[in-house]
Amino acid sequence: MLYRRVYPSMLAYAERRVVSKEEAQDAVSEAMTRTVAGMDRLAATGATPEAWLFGVLRHVVLDRQRSSYRRRDLPVRRDVVPDGPLESAVVGDEQASVRAAFALLPDRDRELLELRVVAGLSSEEVAAILDMRPGAVRTAQARALDKLRAVLGGAEGVGS
Repeated sequence: MLYRRVYPSMLAYAERRVVSKEEAQDAVSEAMTRTVAGMDRLAATGATPEAWLFGVLRHVVLDRQRSSYRRRDLPVRRDVVPDGPLESAVVGDEQASVRAAFALLPDRDRELLELRVVAGLSSEEVAAILDMRPGAVRTAQARALDKLRAVLGGAEGVGS
């Protein structure tokens, strides 16, 4: 079932962009509700259901961030949530380093990597969500990963 397959990735994406786990859960629920309400438009877009869901979630999160900013009482959370897909790939001391390096990336790079690496969407799906061309997504992803490697100091390990 689509819901069970994408829910963990959607929740991880939302948790990194809103203040609390509860708000992230609400954002995912709202995205699911909007998706069901707009299913008749999905076929016309040519997007995969996963890309459509993440596109809707992105808009829900942006709406919540704008609302939070207008109220100026809720800072946007920038840390990676424990037990998320990115964290499960990193162990021990490296976890804190990757989290800190990821936080230093520009918002656009961070969002692109979350959609490509964490959510596992294709470059075509991410292109549709971010209003880019697939080739531009791949180029931006390579540059974002280079920035991440540079921050982590991983350049010295390349080629050895």
